[in-house]
Amino acid sequence: MSLLKAEGLGRRVTTDRWLFRHLDISLIAGEQLALQGASGVGKSTLLNLLAGLDQPDEGRLLFEGKDLKTMGSNEQLYLRRVAFGFVFQAFHLMPHLNALQNVMVPCLIGGLPLDQAKDRAQTLLSELGLAATYEQFPAVLSGGEQQRIALARALVHRPKIVLADEPTGNLDPITADLALELLCRTCREHNTALVMVTHSEKAAERLDRRLVLTS
Repeated sequence: MSLLKAEGLGRRVTTDRWLFRHLDISLIAGEQLALQGASGVGKSTLLNLLAGLDQPDEGRLLFEGKDLKTMGSNEQLYLRRVAFGFVFQAFHLMPHLNALQNVMVPCLIGGLPLDQAKDRAQTLLSELGLAATYEQFPAVLSGGEQQRIALARALVHRPKIVLADEPTGNLDPITADLALELLCRTCREHNTALVMVTHSEKAAERLDRRLVLTS
């Protein structure tokens, strides 16, 4: 059974103009999908729809066979807090928490003991070359550091699916390769599905398949 499935998905720009229509996507556990296309074709919009953060104008989204529209509040909360991991372009780190605490948050929300949450967070930050940032707050960190912290936060609670919007976009080539390798490897180790918006052909080639949106 599909982990995440879109059936006839469509999103309007205006009453008579569509960003995309009749879009079908099926993603199984552990599969890795790249979303590509020129700027403005709706890649980030599609990612938000798949995440349940926005509603389509037509079609439906199913997670483990259940329609997101018909899910109760507790089920939707489970998706956002436990089943999904997000990497946003804007990072959305909590400014009053240091790097380590930001990464620990999803684990603590999911009920993982404090020591285990700390161990997981430290491991991921270290693998991303951020061991020196544990006690630092987002305001003093570079954009690349914040992006890697956001990546670690999306992976730390071992979700069923990670939705990532240009997760290496602010990184230099060497650091981007390191981050992408960690993302793909960690998802495979935990049978986590991955949907990643990327302009990078090199990044897309590492994933199982790609969906190219056109205008």
